[in-house]
Amino acid sequence: QVQLVESGGGLVQPGGSLRLSCAASGSTLDYHAIGWFRQAPGKEREGVSCIRSNDGHTYYTSSVKGRFTISRDNAKNTVYLQMNSLKPEDTAVYYCATGVLSIRGFNDFNSWGRGTQVTVAS
Repeated sequence: QVQLVESGGGLVQPGGSLRLSCAASGSTLDYHAIGWFRQAPGKEREGVSCIRSNDGHTYYTSSVKGRFTISRDNAKNTVYLQMNSLKPEDTAVYYCATGVLSIRGFNDFNSWGRGTQVTVAS
């Protein structure tokens, strides 16, 4: 099983930027996709973005397209999420996770980290 550790969250003003990092260790080859989901208070988990492991195809949920960019550094076993033009509705705990990318988006998570808080407020 893969172990995931997130970093990079914080408080930022609307319109600002943050970069999240996810360091992966363990069985880093045993997943279909790796990326990020978020969960705000009282809301369900939402798959935000991921990279499919076999071909590097990237996915973004519609609300973050054009603002967020996912990337990976295979040498460092690290995945990044660059978040620009942040909005108050992006406020949530962001979790790095492995899961499945399907026509339903990024879900069926099987491993995830402890999460990092992202707060967008003025």
